[in-house]
Amino acid sequence: MTAFLDRCRAIAGADFVLDTPAGMAPFLRDWRGRFTGSARAVLRPGSVDEVARLVRLCADERVPIVPQGGNTGLVLGSVPDASGSAVVLSLARLATIRALDPVNRTVTVDAGVILQHVQEAAAAADCLFPLSLAAEGSCTIGGNLSTNAGGTGVLRYGNTRELCLGLEVVTPAGDIWSGLRGLRKDNTGYDLRDLYIGAEGTLGIITGAVMKLYPAPKASITALAALPSPEYALRLQSLLQDRAGASLTGFELMSALCLDLVARHFPALPRPFPATYPQYALLEISSSESADHAVQLLESATGAAFDAGIVLDAVVATSVAQSRGLWQLREHIPLAQAADGKNIKHDISLPVSSIAEFIARTEPQLQQAFPGCRLVCFGHLGDGNLHFNVAPPPGVDNEAFLVNQEAVNRVVHDAVVAFGGSISAEHGIGALKRDELARYKSPVELNLMRAIKAALDPLNIMNPGKIL
Repeated sequence: MTAFLDRCRAIAGADFVLDTPAGMAPFLRDWRGRFTGSARAVLRPGSVDEVARLVRLCADERVPIVPQGGNTGLVLGSVPDASGSAVVLSLARLATIRALDPVNRTVTVDAGVILQHVQEAAAAADCLFPLSLAAEGSCTIGGNLSTNAGGTGVLRYGNTRELCLGLEVVTPAGDIWSGLRGLRKDNTGYDLRDLYIGAEGTLGIITGAVMKLYPAPKASITALAALPSPEYALRLQSLLQDRAGASLTGFELMSALCLDLVARHFPALPRPFPATYPQYALLEISSSESADHAVQLLESATGAAFDAGIVLDAVVATSVAQSRGLWQLREHIPLAQAADGKNIKHDISLPVSSIAEFIARTEPQLQQAFPGCRLVCFGHLGDGNLHFNVAPPPGVDNEAFLVNQEAVNRVVHDAVVAFGGSISAEHGIGALKRDELARYKSPVELNLMRAIKAALDPLNIMNPGKIL
């Protein structure tokens, strides 16, 4: 052990090889605070060359590697297990924005760059980097790519996979593949890039990426609509898409319980309506023409929605501050859940047309099996992604309810698969959903995935125990 760590220090520097409990602690505990792993050390390389040399050393010594970005994941994909056999390899020091090309509309970044910093760099060049999610102040581009993160802009811009043109990857053998090409068209063989995106560090370590930029919109208008049910949310979304097309850049569904939790734990945030409604839709319309054009699109669409009896009430942000306040309601739902207590989380996707029926069928099944449980349902309706979380009944001890996790998962995931959906939309599989993946993926799919893993990582040192 001492000799191995000495060699790590020779590569990365003594200050960047952490092996004390206090030094390693932040890197071993998952974001939700439910699991703490163990590691030989935490390695913090400062360059791609150092990453490659450390990986070669680990391959020689057969030491497993857990790559880590901002450690904001929710499925135990970025923390080591309890065995203590692995090292955590943090990409946090690889935090340089290497180049920004406003004509090609691309930005080339290190994997450890914070998502918010990419957004800010794009904005400074009068461009837009559209990936946006609650953890954007601490998550990293490498982590976003490794989990194929979604967020609030998927309806218009797609997942992280759709935003990436090229990658730089350190392979399990310690070689550097430089695929940092800012090309929209490159038909020269297998698409290696797509193998690594969403692989959660099990096939190699992403160290750099070329990401797409878009023209910054001239204006964005945010509104919050009150609705009778999820079915009406689908009707509203269809109406908006018909009238606004690609200008509809966000459409978020939130239940009454979601906003109730936010109001209870974050009373300083706005309360847009004096009354409580069953469902809410947070929507954003962006215009490349002008603020007046965005307002006209929104007024036309919401007017038609009122006339059709789809919308019960609505508020429209008239300033940047008001718009930010409405988005904060959505972004604070996970924080309000955490403040309220533990719950059983599900990150699922469904055909958009099936969402209302899925909720209508699955919630009664949960109530029958677990009387009094509370469904905290919210998500990105435009791309079919729901965060379908089950909280204990009022007054029931959190830990006592969490013993039902496997049974709750069975109800939810069986229903998801019956509707042709997926048990993981944007959080990944990690270690938390590994057994669930084996339950619902076909043997053919699993065998193909295992064959890829064995071919690219024959020593099984890259994030072992995750996904497969």
